[in-house]
Amino acid sequence: MKIIMVGEGAFGHKHLDALKNIDDVEVVSIAGGVEESTKATAEKYGIAHWTLDLQEALAQPGVEAAIITSPTPIHARQAIEVMTAGKHVMVEIPMADSLADAQAVCDVQKETGLVAMAGHTRRFNPSHQYLNKKFRAGELSIQQMDVQTYFFRRKNLNALGQPRSWTDHLLWHHACHTVDLFAYQTGEEIVDVMAMQGPKHPELGIAMDMSIGMKTTSGTICTLSLSFNNDGPLGTFFRYICDNGTYIARYDDLVDGKENPIDVSKVDVSMNGIELQDREFIAAIREGREPNASVNQALIAMKILDRIEKALGE
Repeated sequence: MKIIMVGEGAFGHKHLDALKNIDDVEVVSIAGGVEESTKATAEKYGIAHWTLDLQEALAQPGVEAAIITSPTPIHARQAIEVMTAGKHVMVEIPMADSLADAQAVCDVQKETGLVAMAGHTRRFNPSHQYLNKKFRAGELSIQQMDVQTYFFRRKNLNALGQPRSWTDHLLWHHACHTVDLFAYQTGEEIVDVMAMQGPKHPELGIAMDMSIGMKTTSGTICTLSLSFNNDGPLGTFFRYICDNGTYIARYDDLVDGKENPIDVSKVDVSMNGIELQDREFIAAIREGREPNASVNQALIAMKILDRIEKALGE
């Protein structure tokens, strides 16, 4: 299967590393935003063609699909552009930074019938998969999810320490992971939301600290704390407080409430959540089915984010 990578930044590299482990897949072009870094990425991964023009990349012979890892503000526009060209698409999280744009992506997917997937990696991390299987089997029930998403982002730099041309967002990007995962793991509708945010950064123009609360139909709650001011361990850490034990997920790793490691190496064919996400995308195309974390499934989280944004008075 011939695919293209859209975006040459840190997350594009993660997908390119993951795709090397998947049989019968070839990345034939990179459509980037900056000439120097796009060329360097193509050379690093041995990709013959690179361009700053998405249409040129899509027009390469035999291209079937695209993975979008470009800046958040252009996710929706590019996803629609890819589908309009008749290609399947995976768009990294978030698929849009507004409910209206997310709905537009879903509308085009329905019109074209193509596979369109959002990059909700948490659904695929072995740690969260391990627990999901227990929830579905009725062996565990969530009482509360307590989640901390902490970074140190007082300057507009990406994960590689390079200047960004856009500004990351606690709500529409980082909270999106947890809102989707909470709905997915409980299998219930989120009926109540509440939120608070701290002062906005004078230069970045975004809130640097945020607190979100959610509740499902059965009364299960989620408490989410987010910060770009945290000068300490970085990342997102999920505490599942259940009726029969407590579990802490740190990306692909899982421990119990007493920090005893839990072996999740046999949960799936890889321990890399990004690779498992990419495998699902490719399998859905080959099998002609809706993928786990399709844009239509992801729209649920986008609707909740829109409610939160309204609650914050944005």
